[in-house]
Amino acid sequence: MTHSENTPMPPAASDDPRESLLKAIALAGRTVAAVRPEQWDGPTPCPEFTVRRLAAHLVAVLRRIALAGRGGDVTTLPTVVEGLADTAWQEAWDAGVREVEEAWADPAVLGRTLILPFGSIPGAAAAAVWTSEFTVHTWDVATATGQLPDWDPRLVAISDAAMRRGLPAGPRDGAPFGAAVDVDPDAPAIDRLVAWCGRNP
Repeated sequence: MTHSENTPMPPAASDDPRESLLKAIALAGRTVAAVRPEQWDGPTPCPEFTVRRLAAHLVAVLRRIALAGRGGDVTTLPTVVEGLADTAWQEAWDAGVREVEEAWADPAVLGRTLILPFGSIPGAAAAAVWTSEFTVHTWDVATATGQLPDWDPRLVAISDAAMRRGLPAGPRDGAPFGAAVDVDPDAPAIDRLVAWCGRNP
């Protein structure tokens, strides 16, 4: 995000949910960009998605985040971009990132109420939710394609806190997550996060 000399700078990255969200998006982008052509049709730990379809879902999420930042209702946009060719993915991704940066450039978005599929929440909370979505789906893509991302401990912590606030420990009827999986309390933070989200690390 760019700021003129007369525009107040946002809080330090550690305090600005937008910066954490953009970092999570960037890691997801690098991970999908590293997918090899023969891996696109492979399964992922997210049962309803192949690698290709999960990549198309993440592009759709970018567009939803941008729409929310502009004050729109994200439920008016699809959850997957259909017909996105493998060769067109990077261009669509880069365009989506630019839309997010522009729509969230004003710090005031963090205090506005945004409309998400599960309800209306402040922009700062929505940014944390989307940070967790990108982090978990980055793990899905990485696991499906044999990658080992360099996890940012702060992003994982933000994601874990958001998911534990938003997902019950018990039955999750109607939520797009399976039951939490038991892992060792001393397991890596990313493993604890994805296990809470129903993955088996």
